[in-house]
Amino acid sequence: MPIRRESGQRSEELDIVGRLLVTDVSRSWRSGACAGALLLALCVPAAAEDKLLQEVVNFTGGVLFVQSKVPALVLGAIRDGETAVAGFGEIADGSNEAPDGDTLMRIGSVTKVFTGTVLASMVADGTVRLTDPLQHHLDWGVTVPARGQHVIRLIDLATHTSGLPREVAREPGPKDDPFKTLTEDAYVKALAADPLLFPPGTGALYSNFAFDVLAAALGDAAGQPYAKVLKERVLDPIGLEDTVFELNSGDEQRLMQGHDFDGSPLPNVPATPVMAGASSLYSTANDILKWLAWHMDRFSPADAEMRLVDHAAYVFRDELDPVYGLDESGHMDALALGWIVMTAEGSRPLILQKAGGLQGIFVYCAFSPAKKVGAFAAINAFDVAAAMTMASTVNELIASIAPR
Repeated sequence: MPIRRESGQRSEELDIVGRLLVTDVSRSWRSGACAGALLLALCVPAAAEDKLLQEVVNFTGGVLFVQSKVPALVLGAIRDGETAVAGFGEIADGSNEAPDGDTLMRIGSVTKVFTGTVLASMVADGTVRLTDPLQHHLDWGVTVPARGQHVIRLIDLATHTSGLPREVAREPGPKDDPFKTLTEDAYVKALAADPLLFPPGTGALYSNFAFDVLAAALGDAAGQPYAKVLKERVLDPIGLEDTVFELNSGDEQRLMQGHDFDGSPLPNVPATPVMAGASSLYSTANDILKWLAWHMDRFSPADAEMRLVDHAAYVFRDELDPVYGLDESGHMDALALGWIVMTAEGSRPLILQKAGGLQGIFVYCAFSPAKKVGAFAAINAFDVAAAMTMASTVNELIASIAPR
């Protein structure tokens, strides 16, 4: 739900929602602890220096929580380096603990923009080139499919234009371990079977397959496991201590529990190593806001080349055919390295954004490089309508506090 104040009926509706949030939640199907978490977020004085930002985050998160009816929600935003976070509900059923900036969660496909930044880092220092063929770096002993002169390049993998399908063809994993059959061998067999759906570089199709293969190729090009490459080039330099592939001892206590489409809780099933490029990371709202701050530090000489390579729009919608699977969180106008680029429209500035979902968690992050405003949100239920509302709310939040 937008928070921008408009005239007439829309403004009246927002005023009514604001006045009734407390009583509505106390009467809702949520537990008393959930209602208490909402009351706390709405009524406690802001701890951040940017009091307006905290006000906006508290109110927007409260409205979204009531509207979406999910077990838990966390919303964070950053403006000019100042941050605000608000949490609602319970991180796990019966925990009586509201999520906060340090709550761990699976970030699913937001992992892809981290892979894009690794690629940007390796391009900036000359380790690889964007136009390098995948075949030159992937050490899997398989012939990468092509269509004449249209070979799969690293840039094609990072912009969903490789022609590879969304997922790898494989036997389904057991219910208690759905990732078990996502192995390197499955990827090798899939590539050998020539799964291309269109000539590389000519269309765009959202692809987890492509980003997992990209991460493997970057690890091979660097001569070390991809997880170590990500840690050394991105996570450690930025200080993202809670962004990890594997939980540390004791982390389970602050892990947000996901829920399936029917509302049943989902277990925290570890990802397999080959999933590292597309969907494997865990993180927190505080880490993601720090990550966005790094992206918005546009004029710092440190990592300047990296950011330029990372944020550039490499392919535009009107040069692609087909285009599929890229508009769920806002209309895709162009593609950067993992980021979906939404050009400025109306009062909304240009936004780079990415959504993700895994094991009952949906997340969304977005930022405006020119306005130095970004936001991150997460819900712990596989609820598609709530996820789409979450994304549109974040986009409108950015437009509201940083209008064009």
